[in-house]
Amino acid sequence: MGAVEAVPDGWHLTLGEGRIPVLRLPDPGAPAIADLPGEGIRALVARHGAILIRGLGLASPADLASAARALGVAGMAECEGFTSRLAHPDHVYSASDWPSEDQLCMHHEQSYAAVVPSIALFGCLVAPESGGTAAVADGERMMELLPEELVERFERDGWELARSYLEFGFTWAEAFGTEDRELVSDYCARNAVDCTWTEDGGLRTRQRRAAVLRHPVTGRRVWFNQAAFLHESSLDPLIREHLEELYGVEGLPFRTLYGDGETIPTDVVDTINKAYGVAGLTEPWQDGDLLMVDNLRMAHGRDPYEGDRQMVALFGDPVRVAGHQPR
Repeated sequence: MGAVEAVPDGWHLTLGEGRIPVLRLPDPGAPAIADLPGEGIRALVARHGAILIRGLGLASPADLASAARALGVAGMAECEGFTSRLAHPDHVYSASDWPSEDQLCMHHEQSYAAVVPSIALFGCLVAPESGGTAAVADGERMMELLPEELVERFERDGWELARSYLEFGFTWAEAFGTEDRELVSDYCARNAVDCTWTEDGGLRTRQRRAAVLRHPVTGRRVWFNQAAFLHESSLDPLIREHLEELYGVEGLPFRTLYGDGETIPTDVVDTINKAYGVAGLTEPWQDGDLLMVDNLRMAHGRDPYEGDRQMVALFGDPVRVAGHQPR
């Protein structure tokens, strides 16, 4: 059993080693989703980084939108996506189209963008039969776990994301939500993304981003990037070999580098992912759960799973990140 922390309105927050804090309602289905005490829950998220609210009975995308309004979270549209999502009204999306048998590694949502969501909400409409647990990792803890020289390099130089929209993966029209090249070029210019159009109608982009942030509320340094998650070593080896034979390394759908353009060795990626494993917190999903995450502080991921799993997500309260700049 974990420790129980009383909260003002009679709910109880259960804390356990290696577990995401779970806030339990006193009675199933009460209070109504629209009556969630947003200020109190946001205070708990500020303290712990992530809170899983159990007993709400979320059952639809509209329920998540209602919860976001009660919590005071302003949703934002997704751009520069990597996988397809079904879009619902009020900036609610389905979960990423990621194979159920594959691990979804730890990452901060859209940390490669110039404007990023500071809050992420995840609603579990139907929990999987097994696996697929809710998982987060604390960026503050990552700063303690990672080797000092590794942190210094990333803090000094940042990280760079290079994308190639060619034959594999998302098309540029899907990623940017438009088939208008001028609109894409304008977006890139406004958001510190270098873009190059190819003769065959493809697109290549590069963007340099900060890898370590000062949290705008706590002032503490946090690990905040997707340098490991989007590293080329995460690609299927056969697909990677095929694309490199055709186009060279520049033709890979995504790869990451140090901010000065140098290659990030695979052993560095392994070190980062091992630290995520130590910093990670998990909690099995139950139908109707709501997970609220401080996206600037906490990374999130997902284990492989079996059975039907229906999730919805909303990313909001956007902030422009200092240190993000053109290459």
